Amino acid sequence: MKTTKSISRIVLFLLVSVLLTACGTKKETATIRIGSKDFTENLLVSEIYALALEAEGFKVERVQNIAGSLVHNAIVNNEIDLYPEYTGTGLLSILQMSLITDPEVVYQTVKTEYEKRFQITWLNYASANDSAGLVIKADVAKKLGITTISDLQKHATELRFASQGEFDQREDGLPLLTKVYGSFKWLSSKVYDNGLKYEVLKNNEADVAPAYTTEGALIDTEKYLVLIDDKAIWPPYNIAPIIRDNVLNANPKIKDILNKISAKLDNQTIIKLNAEVDLDKKEYEVVAKEFYTSLK
Repeated sequence: MKTTKSISRIVLFLLVSVLLTACGTKKETATIRIGSKDFTENLLVSEIYALALEAEGFKVERVQNIAGSLVHNAIVNNEIDLYPEYTGTGLLSILQMSLITDPEVVYQTVKTEYEKRFQITWLNYASANDSAGLVIKADVAKKLGITTISDLQKHATELRFASQGEFDQREDGLPLLTKVYGSFKWLSSKVYDNGLKYEVLKNNEADVAPAYTTEGALIDTEKYLVLIDDKAIWPPYNIAPIIRDNVLNANPKIKDILNKISAKLDNQTIIKLNAEVDLDKKEYEVVAKEFYTSLK
């Protein structure tokens, strides 16, 4: 009888151990649905997140190429669990709040409001900042001593501006520049398609153009210079993982995994990755894998 009881206890112990082990590993084998917007940079960062989670034992479902106008609804409606978002987008487009230009204040604002309104957590933001900016030909900038937008405004009469049309009318475009920096009386101003601006600059058809500060073409620092927004008129667009609270609570390891990725993403890194896809025509999955492998 004693032997039978002992065997029963052993069997019960083994069953409990198996159940506990299964519960302990469940978090690491959860399937995480990672989304992305439909442009190079967001696809790249989303894929890097996916690789980092897979390396730690998570199963990942990629739900990529979501239109920027739909991706917020996708996470709110439980169609995806996380994706890379931009602090400025969260502040202005999603929350519809007033302009703030201090990166940390913007981050804390979106972090608090997303938690309150959507039960979504912003993990650490990267220093990489895909903000609005102005790009100038490097040789012209050197010749005229231009490094800031204030310098540009003083020399506007000597410079040819390559506009994208809407920039001249958009509230946060030329009207905002003029309001803060003063009028820009360009030597000439012509409208070009946004996708052609670097060709226009390269072909010496213009000297200055609106840009985003992590575009791949900016890797060529001998040709192009992004001017310093010395009066800080544009909000920061730092990239960060955002994740539904219930998913993070069930899988707390995700926080440290993705925060380590954010710590590695600065402007020069993102510009290089974008350039490999947009200029060198490599597949974004290949570029993301090469970058993630380089972190090990």
